This record gives sequence, structure tokens and C-alpha cells, in this order.
Amino acid sequence: MSTQAMPRTKAGGSAVPPDPSMPANLRRNAPLVPTDTAAGRSLAAVIAILTFLAGLCAGAAEMVATNAAQWQGDVAREVTIQVRPGPSRDVDADVARADGIAKAEPGIAETRVFSKAEAERLLEPWLGTGLDLSDLPVPRLIALKLSSSQAADLKRLRSRLVEALPGVASLDDHALWLQRLSTAANAFVGIGIGLVLLVLIATGLAVTFATRGAMASNREVVEVLHFVGADDDYIARAFQRRFFGLGLRGGAIGAGLALVAFVIAGLLARAARSGPAGQEVEALFGAFHIGLRGYASVILIGVIASLVTGVVSRVTVRRFLA
Repeated sequence: MSTQAMPRTKAGGSAVPPDPSMPANLRRNAPLVPTDTAAGRSLAAVIAILTFLAGLCAGAAEMVATNAAQWQGDVAREVTIQVRPGPSRDVDADVARADGIAKAEPGIAETRVFSKAEAERLLEPWLGTGLDLSDLPVPRLIALKLSSSQAADLKRLRSRLVEALPGVASLDDHALWLQRLSTAANAFVGIGIGLVLLVLIATGLAVTFATRGAMASNREVVEVLHFVGADDDYIARAFQRRFFGLGLRGGAIGAGLALVAFVIAGLLARAARSGPAGQEVEALFGAFHIGLRGYASVILIGVIASLVTGVVSRVTVRRFLA
């Protein structure tokens, strides 16, 4: 390959247009790394898809973490007194006595006594509907809402209930449920972070193979550049700029699609909130709102994907030239 085919360079490093008098077969108007090829468009599409998946994982993890924190706060502000019916005992009187003890305790903002029908209705998800539970000793429940301005002494309340109603009343502070909820939420968030890392690794591998392919197809050009005095750093920068542009394009498209998906999911959840199914979905997953931190994490993943593309391409070129 003739060295006259390479563009001349000014003192400042900018390319000089080729001489029009040169034969067409010796001119090189294309850049070192082609800017618009089928391989480049395919790589940008792959990066966009991977960024979209990573953005969905990050947004879902943020949504679960936010909803779990809200659930834990709601559960931690409530405790439950369980009054078990017994032979030769007036369960209504026992419930009223337990309710009076709870109301007398400082830090208890509100109490709510569940009727027998309401207590039986709580068993329907496990036992089904239409059953006659009148002969079963279904415990009666009293929900206590804790005050936000004054801490309640639950240990003392538990002792008073045991003294007044031994073997009948018990206090449940939901500590076991809080622990299980926290463990499940942390596990889900950890899985989401792990999936994001795997997607970024897959992005790096895709860029590695694409860079090696581009280097192989431009081997003669690289050899000529070495012949005219270009060093490895110059060649690596050329490839890095090209692949960083592809990564920036793919990352922006993937992150944008992920943001649009969360916005659409939020709108659909709000539209279906009026129905029973929508209420159940909202109770389980929240309002599909990831908040500012969630949107920022999705955008950050798009930026990271672009940086990973540029860095991996540069490292691959340097290793290829070594």
C-alpha cells in the first residue's frame, strides 16, 4: 500500500485534504476507523439492548428498595395484640381489657379492635371463602399504631398484658416479618446489581470482539501508519474515539428506552389503580415510580456503558498492537 494514500498532516495535527491531482485509487478520504458501517450499527444496537436491560434491572432494584423501606416503616409503626378465646372466658371482655391496657400506655397513638367477622376474613386467603368458622377459636386482633413523637415501651406493655390476661393475650411487634422483608429486599437489590454488572461485562466482551474485528480489517492501514511514524497511542485514540461514539449512541438509546418503559409502566399502574387487580399490584410493587435516584441510576448506566466501550476498545487496541 503506497504511503501517498495516507492523508497528509499539518503541524498542528489536523488532516490535510488529499491532492485532487492524485489518482482516485490512491486517495483516502475515509477515516482510519469507518464511522458508519453495518458492524458499527450492529454494535450500537447491541449496546443499546444491553443498556436497556441493565437500566431495567437498576430501576427495578431501586423501586424494590424504596417500596421495602416504606413497607418496613409502615410495619414498624404498628404492633398487634392477639387475644385467644378460651373455655369459660368472655372473649369480648378480654378484648376490651387488652384494649384498655394498650390505650393507657404512653406512645400508643391509636388502637383498632378487629371484630370477629374481620378476624375470620383475614383467614380467607388461606382457607377460602364460604366456610363457617364460628366453631373455631379464631383469635381476636387489636392493631396498635405507635406515636411518632413518643417512643412506646413495648416490653412493659407485653408484661402488663401477660399479668392481666395470662395465656390469653400476647403482643407481636412484627420483628420477624421486618427481618424477612429486609432480607428479601436486600437479596433482590443484590441480584439487580449483579445483573447490571453482568450486562456491563457482556458489553465489554462485545466491544472487545468488535475492536479486534476492526483492527483485523484495517491491519494494512495500521502498518502504514506505523511506517510513517504514528505511534500506538495515536492509533488507540482513533479507535477509542470511534467506539466511544458508538457506546454513547447505544447507551443513550438504551437508557432512554428504559426511562420511557418506567414512565409508561407508571402511567398504566395509575390508570388501573381503581380496580381490584390494580390495587393488588400497587400493594405488591408500589406505583412503579423509581424516583429521581432511580432515573439518575438509569442515566448513569448509559454513561458507564459509553465509558466501558471507550476504555475496552483502547485496551484491546494496545494489546493487539503489543
